[in-house]
This record gives sequence, structure tokens and C-alpha cells, in this order.
Amino acid sequence: MIKVDNLHMHFGGIKAVNGTSIEIAKGSITGLIGPNGAGKTTLFNVIAGHYKPTSGSVTLDGEDITGLSPHELFGKGLLRTFQIAHEFSTLTVRENLMMVPGAQSGETLWNAWFKSDEVREQEIEIVRKADEVIEFLEISQVADELAGNLSGGQKKLLELGRTMMVDAKIVFLDEVGAGVNRTLLNTIGDAILRLNQERGYTFCMIEHDMDFIGRLCDPVVCMAEGQVLAQGTVEEVKNNEAVIEAYLGTGLKNKTVGAKT
Repeated sequence: MIKVDNLHMHFGGIKAVNGTSIEIAKGSITGLIGPNGAGKTTLFNVIAGHYKPTSGSVTLDGEDITGLSPHELFGKGLLRTFQIAHEFSTLTVRENLMMVPGAQSGETLWNAWFKSDEVREQEIEIVRKADEVIEFLEISQVADELAGNLSGGQKKLLELGRTMMVDAKIVFLDEVGAGVNRTLLNTIGDAILRLNQERGYTFCMIEHDMDFIGRLCDPVVCMAEGQVLAQGTVEEVKNNEAVIEAYLGTGLKNKTVGAKT
């Protein structure tokens, strides 16, 4: 679904992404790991249109999407979440979800005045969709709560829910487990697996919790110094000598990357 070919993203003399090439298969949950400063989030930002790469290309289903803006990629079904949730804090959970679909009829003054029935019908459908997402994620108890009052884990669930309000082809998750307690992390993991298995979502996720990665992801890609260091199953990557050295500063045999990296 996604092909990244010889991608470079330089900031002055800093080569944050330095000749990276990866492929993300349709229907997969691909894990992206690596030590801090490896270039993982920069790679996400380039793919998702927040940065225009110095060189290289990104394709989605064979279409060159290199340098397209986030809203253009949103229209093509490529979405991303952020390590720090970006909720509308003064709106309820349901209202946050209702904000997502684009080109809503009620956004124009003409339609609001002269096509009120059409606006009302579309809003009813959007509310129905939002309630379906709320039920899927099992967060009905906070549906009418202001998003700013949610816990960190609940905000991550809300971010995931917003990707469900449109026809997403692929979702990039940036440390969805960061700062989330184990119970909510399991709930988030269950939701990701169900979206993948029941609705065909493709995911690529940056994560430092190797237990979480191991539960969800195949394949796993490890980056270091802006380049792909290794890829394969989680066990293959954890036991790769180059990966061990990148994380631990040693290539001694029989050492493995810990449960948290």
C-alpha cells in the first residue's frame, strides 16, 4: 500500500532521514521501532505531508503522493495520530468525532439558510456514525464529557476514533501507548486489532513498548540514524545484532532488546 523509496529529509546538516526505503503491505500492522533520534517521527511527518522531503518518493497504492499536504492525503484515506493527542478540549467526545468528516453541508451559509433539511439529514447521519464509533471503542460513559477532561489513554482512544469517522485506508499511529496505563493500553490494542481484522484497516505504528509491538505487529522495522537497520518478525528484530548494538551499545551475543526499549 505504501512504498517509501530512498527517502531523505535533511535539516541543514542534520540528516534526520537518510536514504530510507520501506514498504507497508495492505492489511498489515507494521511496527516501527528504534532508539530516540532514529528518524521515526520525521519519517511519519514526511509520509503524512507535514514535511516535503529533500529527495526520494512516497507512493500510496501506486500513486505518487510525495509532498502532498495533509488535507490532500486525508482525502486519499491516509491519516495519522500524534504522540500528544490533538483534541478539541472544549467540545464533547461526540462533538470531536462529528468534526472529522469533510465537506459538511452546514459549513456554508447558503446551505444553512436554504438547504436546512439536507444539513439536518447529514448531521443525523454523522451523529449516528459518531455513536457507532463510541460504541465500538467502548467509551459510551464519556460520550458527553468534554474532551479536555479525559485521561491520556481516553484521549488516545478518541484520536483512534477520529480515524474511524472517514474511510481510512492507512493510519499512522505515533506512540499510541505513550503515557497510557496497562488497562487502557490493552483496550487500545484490542481496538486496533479489531479495526485491522474486521474492517481491513492498515496500520503503521511507532512504539517503544516491545510487548505491545509483539502483540500487534508483523512485520517490525527498526530504524537508527535515519536508516532502516533491520526488519522481520518481532523476535527476529529483537535478536538482531545490529539492533542490540543500536539500543544497548553492544553487540555481545545472547543479549536481547528488553521488554521496553
